[in-house]
Amino acid sequence: MRDPEFVRTRAGLHTARDTLPGTVAVVMTMGALHEGHRALIRAAREGADSVLVTIFVNPLQFGPNEDFDRYPRTLEQDLAVCREERVDLVFAPDRDEMYPRGAPLVRVDAGPLGEILEGASRPGHFAGVLTVVCKLFLLARADLAFFGEKDYQQLTLIRQMVRDLDIPVEVRGVPTVREPDGLALSSRNRYLTAEQRAAALALSRALKEGAAQADAESVRSVATKVLSESSGVAVDYLALTDPALGPVPSAGAARLLVAARVGATRLIDNVAVELGERRT
Repeated sequence: MRDPEFVRTRAGLHTARDTLPGTVAVVMTMGALHEGHRALIRAAREGADSVLVTIFVNPLQFGPNEDFDRYPRTLEQDLAVCREERVDLVFAPDRDEMYPRGAPLVRVDAGPLGEILEGASRPGHFAGVLTVVCKLFLLARADLAFFGEKDYQQLTLIRQMVRDLDIPVEVRGVPTVREPDGLALSSRNRYLTAEQRAAALALSRALKEGAAQADAESVRSVATKVLSESSGVAVDYLALTDPALGPVPSAGAARLLVAARVGATRLIDNVAVELGERRT
């Protein structure tokens, strides 16, 4: 088992990238790597000849009252994960390296799709996300990029950005990784107390029970009931959409998404729904 090459500058990334053989896949992270990130890296390892992981806590996507300063930074542990998963190259710039002229004056506009759901709750969030992802696409020059379905709206917007701006990379989604009890893995789960973690299970339970229903009204009502009966969970939104986050169809594929605060921690989750098909 060998250590991945580790670079902290854009110049170092440019040089190291040229040495990677074959097709190159990138996995973009903010560090604090967990099993969900491992799943992304493994998918990248299966889909490409070389794997590049980026680690950067992006200030542009945090609002003024969010958790940028306390977001977990665990670089040594992250590098150990990358070594175990046979990552070839790790790029971990600091803020000045990523934004050498300060916060960028020109950013990627997420458009109407970035103003709903997470975008409505976190104004400017997706402009920050898409701006750093676009920069990293240009710097990494990867053939493939792997993102988790847990951040479903983010994945949808990145795919749209790639299509609309003709960015030469193939974006692949990887299913959400969950704890045995159903809780979606997130770097923010470490903020939860034992009591809060138990309360947070209401999110995945609401999605599961809602997705078992056959029609849109029942999906919403059942999921809403689960959440409303769960103490310690303050719901931000519960939404049923089509897979592209548009109007919900009368039948066929749909997506059920939820965001809620448990204590001071904001959590998101989502699940695929097949309308017109009742599940047991």
